Order: sequence, then structure tokens, then C-alpha cells
Amino acid sequence: MQAMRWKMVGALAGAGMLVGWLSGIAGAEPLIGSEAPRVTPRSSVLVKSPRAILGRGYTAESVLLKDLATGHTLYEFRSDQRLSPASLTKIMSALVILEYGRLHDHVMISPRAAAAHKIRLRLRFGQVFRLEDLMKAMLITSANDACLAAVEHVGGSESRFVFLMNQKARVLGLTDTHFSNACGFDAPDHYSTAADLARLSEIALQHPLFRSFVKEELQVMTAVNVPRTYFLRNTNRLLGRIPGVEGVKTGFTSQAGRCLIAKVSQDGKELLLVLLHANRRWTIATNLINYGLQRPVAAGTLLR
Repeated sequence: MQAMRWKMVGALAGAGMLVGWLSGIAGAEPLIGSEAPRVTPRSSVLVKSPRAILGRGYTAESVLLKDLATGHTLYEFRSDQRLSPASLTKIMSALVILEYGRLHDHVMISPRAAAAHKIRLRLRFGQVFRLEDLMKAMLITSANDACLAAVEHVGGSESRFVFLMNQKARVLGLTDTHFSNACGFDAPDHYSTAADLARLSEIALQHPLFRSFVKEELQVMTAVNVPRTYFLRNTNRLLGRIPGVEGVKTGFTSQAGRCLIAKVSQDGKELLLVLLHANRRWTIATNLINYGLQRPVAAGTLLR
């Protein structure tokens, strides 16, 4: 079975799948530290060309690297391919909450939210939190219980909230995006593309509160009605390790693989990276960020 897996990776690489060459160690979402990125000092950047990003062992199904200052695409690989976005979904959920919710509202954790699986804070039925804090938790730690509680409150139910998400996607022109849930669980009709997610992230980052939440490395959330505090550690391991990283969001499911959207502001440049279904997202992301920071600000050659 293991031999078959490596043959498959080799076949995908031979077909043109994105690969990187710096070493990394796989880690389970959302634990911090087991796959720390290797940050190359600005004075001795190793990635000299797109060819240096390509090599054996590191794969991603879809990539988009943009220079936000110029709007140019610095690197693109299958950016229009529809894939499961995992918890990158929560970026749209946050946008809808910001549009329709009252952030000072008190929200009681429902039985359904308390029973949320995968990544969660283990919030308990009956606990009460401010809506703003629940949104903070779903963006920083990707907590599904906080996400469900927030969207149920704003939409009245998750299904009605998802209707608002899809409506918003149409308004924003995200033609290759459709949501079937608010937290990012795998489903046949739950998909997006790197191109759509880049557009969505650019819009979300225009909101000051969203922008401030996604770049926080550590925050706390305290219940309103009981003496209970939760520590929120950001799942984005690039924060604090690469100068200028300002969020945005991580994601992981068995179908989506390891996903990442990252914004970097450094030396007068602003980069946005979308990475979907990567086997070593931190290493690949670090390579691409180093590559993007080297290119002239006016560069606009599309690299495939």
C-alpha cells in the first residue's frame, strides 16, 4: 500500500503537479509546532526561480500567488480547479456574520453546536458567549462548535445561513464556489477554487475586525454566564515565523487535504497565497512566499 502511494505521488509529479524541495514534517491539524516552516533569511533566499519550487516529494493540487499591489499573478497552478475548501469556508461564514450579525449579541451554545466534531473547543450546551468572540474562535482556532453556534444565531439555522453564504458568493462573482455547510465539512456540492478563494480573502481583509482576528497568534474567549475562559491559538504556523505574515486561514479535511491562505506584507510588497490540498503546506508556502518577495513589484508574468 505504501509503495502504491509513492508511485501515485510520482505519477502526479510527472503530470505537472506542484512540488517543492525544502524539508518538512507532516503534522495533524491543528497542533502547533510539529511541521514548523523553514524560513530562509531575506539575504540568502534559496528559491531563485519557479524551477526551484519544483522537485520531488512536495505536492499541491491548486496554487495561486498574487501580488496585491499590482494585481499580477506571480504563480498559478490549476487555480480554477474546483476542490473541497475545508475550513477556508469560514472566511465566507465570517463575512456573512459581519454583514447580518450584531457582534455584541449574546449567543447560547445549542446542543447541536456543543456536539460538533473534528476541531472544537468543547463548548458546552447552555454556555453563553458574545457573537464577536465566537467569530474570533472560528477564525483563529477553526473551532466548529463556535462556528455552528454563531451561524445558527445569525441565520436562525445553519441551512438558512448557508443560503446567505451562497447568495453572497453570487454577488461577489464567485462562479466556481458553492457551499453546503458553514464550517467546511466535505460534501459533493461543497467546493471552491483557489481563484475564488483569493477574491473572497481580498474582500474579507478589507474589514478591519476580520483583518485583526486572523493575524492574532493567541487570544482568549470568556463565557458570559459561567466562569470559563478558553485560550485560542492560531492554527496558522507562519504567524510569528515569517516577518509580515498577516493571517489568513488554514483548513484540513481528509478530502481537502492541508489548505492555507496567507497574506504577507514585507518590504513594500503585499502577497496573497492560496494553497489547496498540499502535502507539506508550510514548506511549500515558505518557498512560494520567498519566491514572491524576490520578484520585482511590477512583475506580472504568469508562470505555469
